[in-house]
Amino acid sequence: MIVATPFDLKRFKFAIVAVMPTTPLTRDLTIQEVSRQTGLAESALRYYERIGLIDPVPRDASSGHRRYPPPLVAAVESLSCLRSTGMSVHDMRSYVANLRRGNDDQDAAADQRRLFAAHAQRLGEDIERLRLRQRYVAAKAQMWAARERGDAAAEQAVIPHIIELGAQLLSAEATHA
Repeated sequence: MIVATPFDLKRFKFAIVAVMPTTPLTRDLTIQEVSRQTGLAESALRYYERIGLIDPVPRDASSGHRRYPPPLVAAVESLSCLRSTGMSVHDMRSYVANLRRGNDDQDAAADQRRLFAAHAQRLGEDIERLRLRQRYVAAKAQMWAARERGDAAAEQAVIPHIIELGAQLLSAEATHA
């Protein structure tokens, strides 16, 4: 038998819209099952509950163990997707707060749009830095391949490019720090 703590399933309807469950659920899940399904560590699930990203999880009456109902699992899946994009806990808190304001709140919708637009911008900047890092490492690989085959001319030819990419990389990292 499950004993539910105060918990409003209506709050989760907004999160359910945000992510489609990987498997339609017909029963409550244990913390281990939710961890496996979402890729979040059990400690992260307990942390998310403690800081209010998710509502208190109902407990099994006989064992006291957490039992996640399907709507709460859907909310956790949504948070897991956000976390996998690199979204900060701070931004996820904003996301949840905006969801809890309701579907009819246009200010909440505008806040969500700004939140996701800013995150998309950060991801784009991260991707550009990763591309620069990849070009730098690929040029270094070219240089070492030339050295391996004894081609001093090819090795010397790629060094200016490595120096240029290195300067760009240092600048990009200093700007980002």
